[in-house]
Amino acid sequence: MKAKKIYQQLYFQVIIAIIAGILLGRFYPELGEKMKPLGDGFIKLVKMIIAPVIFITLTLGIAHMTDLKKVGRIAVKAMIYFFTFSTLALIIGLIVGNILQPGHGLNIDPATLSGDVSQYQHKAHESTLTGFMMNIIPETLFSPLVGENILQVLLVAILMGVALVLTKEKSQKVTDFLQDLSTPIFKIVHMLMKLAPIGAFGAMAFTIGKYGLHSVLNLIFLVGTFYITSILFVVLVLGAVAWYNGFSIFKLMYYLKEELLLVLGTSSSESALPGIMEKMEKAGCSKAIVGLVVPTGYSFNLDGTNIYMTLASLFIAQALNIHLPLEKQLMLLLVAMLSSKGAAGVTGAGFVTLAATLAVVPEIPIAGMTLILGIDKFMSECRALTNVIGNSVATVVVANWEKQLDKEQLHFCLNHPNEVEKKLEV
Repeated sequence: MKAKKIYQQLYFQVIIAIIAGILLGRFYPELGEKMKPLGDGFIKLVKMIIAPVIFITLTLGIAHMTDLKKVGRIAVKAMIYFFTFSTLALIIGLIVGNILQPGHGLNIDPATLSGDVSQYQHKAHESTLTGFMMNIIPETLFSPLVGENILQVLLVAILMGVALVLTKEKSQKVTDFLQDLSTPIFKIVHMLMKLAPIGAFGAMAFTIGKYGLHSVLNLIFLVGTFYITSILFVVLVLGAVAWYNGFSIFKLMYYLKEELLLVLGTSSSESALPGIMEKMEKAGCSKAIVGLVVPTGYSFNLDGTNIYMTLASLFIAQALNIHLPLEKQLMLLLVAMLSSKGAAGVTGAGFVTLAATLAVVPEIPIAGMTLILGIDKFMSECRALTNVIGNSVATVVVANWEKQLDKEQLHFCLNHPNEVEKKLEV
């Protein structure tokens, strides 16, 4: 098979689209703002296919397993991993915020704060544990397939997979049908990915056109601190986890370069979900592991969001000259641990969880969120990228723990990513 020229490579096209979007938004901001439908339209197209991809992957993964105890064991191990590294991310954000103190010296009077954050307060208020649990239960068995609640899709897929195992002799035709259906479903994913450069261009042009590069300059220290902290978390923490499990974090990121660039361009981790699932399965992780860990991680393994929460909370407190003693910071950490899980699956979860956290820590006024409202968009890309990389590492690690990882296939894919890309497009 002939190698593609560089301008035919999707990752190169996305890079050019991102640069073009930045330039258009910078020099023609009004026109840049009008590009918003291109980004929104692409994300809607991808969301359209997410539910079928998760349902088919997870249902088939469970259906092909003879031991249902394995499914429960995988879920428990995945949640232990998620809880451990999400908490570690919160602690790292707290440590960095105390050492670098990005909000120190701004000396802002809380009485002068203005801006509407009521929508985030309202969503945070709704994110109770009871409401969250009830929201996992769908209206009907098939309604999740026409909705966008990932956790509902997971519940239905698990139930269907278990039912197929328990009725294996009589339901083999259903399993075969889903297996055959997976081929055109993933072909649709490949077709939609051709539009990725257009989506990235529109989203980036709108972001720069609306908020402007200048809006980030006065808070550049906070943005820079967050990016550096996230990079160190990926390289040192996730890198160490990857090394311990026998693979390179850098090779994994290069293998997923198209998906990561897509996340960077659209600020949406969901836009890369179908591609991530297909590539992780191609890299030797079993279908059941991929189907369970990747979508669940999108709701529970939010490393980037957690770093952002503690760092942003401390930034607001420091900017308003509010001293938080150690016991209050530990309380902030505990609240953030709970609120980050309670807002799982909520649109704009980063800002919503921040509102939920500040609502329980009265020392920091929620109105302080207006300080970072304008630059939140510039930090959402980093949040999403860190979340996606964290979930990809988690998938390989859990597969390795469960001995459902083909290590030869993994190393082949990480060492020859371009060959895998060509095979996926056939």
